[in-house]
Amino acid sequence: MGISPSGGPAHLPPESIPTSSASQLTTEAEKKRRKKSISIPIPIPIHPSRRRAARRRRGPVAMGTSSPEMAAALLLVMAALAGVAAGGDIVHQDDEAPKIPGCSNDFVLVKVQTWVNNREDGEFVGVGARFGPTIESKEKHANRTGLLLADPIDCCDPPTQKVAGDVLLVQRGNCKFTKKAKNAEAAGASAIIIINHVHELYKMVCDRNETDLDINIPAVLLPKDAGNDLQKLLTRGKVSVQLYSPDRPLVDTAEVFLWLMAVGTILCASYWSAWSAREAVIEQEKLLKDGHESSLNLEAGGSSGMVDINMTSAILFVVIASCFLIMLYKLMSHWFVELLVVIFCIGGVEGLQTCLVALLSRWFKPAAESFVKVPFFGAVSYLTIAVCPFCIVFAVIWAVYRRMTYAWIGQDILGIALIVTVIQIVRIPNLKVGSVLLSCSFLYDIFWVFISKMWFHESVMIVVARGDKTDEDGVPMLLKIPRMFDPWGGFSIIGFGDILLPGLLIAFALRYDWAAKKTLQSGYFLWSMVAYGSGLMITYVALNLMDGHGQPALLYIVPFTLGTFIALGRKRGELRNLWTRGQPERVCTHMHMQPSPKDTNCDAWIFWVGPFIGAALAAIYHVVVIRAIPFKSRD
Repeated sequence: MGISPSGGPAHLPPESIPTSSASQLTTEAEKKRRKKSISIPIPIPIHPSRRRAARRRRGPVAMGTSSPEMAAALLLVMAALAGVAAGGDIVHQDDEAPKIPGCSNDFVLVKVQTWVNNREDGEFVGVGARFGPTIESKEKHANRTGLLLADPIDCCDPPTQKVAGDVLLVQRGNCKFTKKAKNAEAAGASAIIIINHVHELYKMVCDRNETDLDINIPAVLLPKDAGNDLQKLLTRGKVSVQLYSPDRPLVDTAEVFLWLMAVGTILCASYWSAWSAREAVIEQEKLLKDGHESSLNLEAGGSSGMVDINMTSAILFVVIASCFLIMLYKLMSHWFVELLVVIFCIGGVEGLQTCLVALLSRWFKPAAESFVKVPFFGAVSYLTIAVCPFCIVFAVIWAVYRRMTYAWIGQDILGIALIVTVIQIVRIPNLKVGSVLLSCSFLYDIFWVFISKMWFHESVMIVVARGDKTDEDGVPMLLKIPRMFDPWGGFSIIGFGDILLPGLLIAFALRYDWAAKKTLQSGYFLWSMVAYGSGLMITYVALNLMDGHGQPALLYIVPFTLGTFIALGRKRGELRNLWTRGQPERVCTHMHMQPSPKDTNCDAWIFWVGPFIGAALAAIYHVVVIRAIPFKSRD
C-alpha cells in the first residue's frame, strides 16, 4: 500500500500527518526506503536503420544478420531509465505541520535495537515526534532500558502499572499522540513506542491550538508490521531496547563513485561510438576510391547494424514510456519483478557479449572474422560463440544470487555493458532529434515524480522504482553502490536513463567533432561532458539541500547538457548545421582546416553560461511550479 501525499485515513486524529512516501518502513524494506537515487524503466521507440552490406564491418559485433536491430529495441526498453533522486529521509521539514513552542523537533528516523534475555536481537526503524526531547544520535550514549506493554494497550488512559523508567509499548488507538506521551510520562516511562495501525509511518505532530506541551520523554512511531514483531518479542522473555538516531555523513562517498561511474561510462561509450563511425567513413572512402559500385548504396544502408532515432520516435517516447510506467505501477508484484529480472538478464547478456567481442577481437582477429551460420541468429562469429556462454552464466549467477551482499557488483557490470552497447548501437542523427528526445525525457521525469501525485495520490515513479508490493530491493535496471560509511546503510543509486539519454547526445557530439576534425577544446564533446558532470553533481547537491525529497535527476542534467550544447553551437554559428544535418560540411581530404584562435580560446565561456541557464530553469521550476501544486495533508 502506497502512502498518499494528501494524508492518511480520514479517521486519524488531527495530529496524525503522513510522512513522505519514502518513509514506508519495515524491517525487510529498510534498504528500499534509504535509496539515494531511484529510476524507472522507460522504452524509447526507434526506427530501425537498414543493415549495412559490408559483412566485414558487421562481424565482430553482431550476433547475426538481424540481431542489431532486434537487440537495440530490447536494450532501449530495458536501459532507458529516467531518473529520480530520493533522499534518505533522515530529517524532514514540513510546512503543513509548522513548529510551535514545545513541538519543534525535526522529523528524524530512529533505530530501535532490541535484546531478548540480554541477547542482541532484531533492529526496527521508526520516526520521531515533533514534541518531546531530541533523540540521542550516538549509539554509545543511548541508554538500554526495559520494554513493557502498556495497560491499557492504547495508553489513552493512565496506565494501571508503574513503569519505573522502562520504555512503554502502546497501540495507535484513537487519542492524540501527545496525550499518550503525557500518560506514559506520568506513569514513569522513559520513552514511548507507538505501533501504528497501518503499514506506513505518520508524522506525529501537535494541534495548532495545543499549549500544554511540556513533554520530557521521546516518542517513536513504528509501522504496523514492525511494531507487531516487536510486541511478539515480549512473549520470549525480558526485552530491552535502545533508541538512537545516528547522523548521516556530510559527504556520501558512494555518490562520488557513482558520479565517476556515470561519467566514465559515457566517456567510454562515446569514444566507441565515434570510433565505429570513423571506421565506417574510412571504409566508405576506400570503397569509393576503389570504384566499387556497392559503395554507392552504403550511406543509404546505414552503418553497421546501427539504429537512428527519428523525430517520430522521440515524440512518441513520452506516450509509450508513460504507458509502460503505468503498466509497471498497476502490475507490480513479485512475479512481475521476476519478469523484469529475466528481461534485464537478456539485455545484459547482449550488452556484455557485444562489449567483450569488440574488446577481444583485437587479440583474436581470426576468430572474430570467421563466421558460422546459426539458425535464427544467422552468421555469428566464432569469437561470439566462445564468449556468449560466459555471459549467459554470469547473468544467471547474478539473477540467482542477486539478494546477496555483493550482488550489486554483477548488476553494475551488466548495467554498464548494457548502457555502453545501447549508446554504440543507437544514434542521434542531429541536434533537433536529440533536443526533442531529451526535452520529452525532461517532461516525463518531472510529471511522474511530482505531478502524478495529483492523480494517483503518490509518486508513481518512486513507487515503481522502490518495488512496492514486492519483497525485492527495487527494480534491477539501475547502478548502485552500498553506502559503506553510512550508519543507515542502504545504497546510492543512479538510473540508467540518467546516463543513457544524455550519453546519446554526448556521443553525437564526439562523432561530430571527429568528423569535423575539431580539437578537444574547439569541439563540443569536452564541454558537453563537463556540463553533464556538473548537472549530475548539482542533482546530488539539490537532493541533500531539499531534505531528501524525491528529485527528478533529468530536471538538472538536461538543461545543463542540452543548454551548453545549443549555446555553444549558436555562438560558433554552427547551430543550423548541427540542428538539421548533424554532420560537418564535406571538405576535400587534402585540405586541413586549422581552427582559428577565436574558436579555441573564446568558447570556454559557453560552458559557464549553459549550467547557469540550467540552474535558473530548475530554480524557477521549483519556485513557480512545485510550490503551486496544492499537496495537502489530511487531518
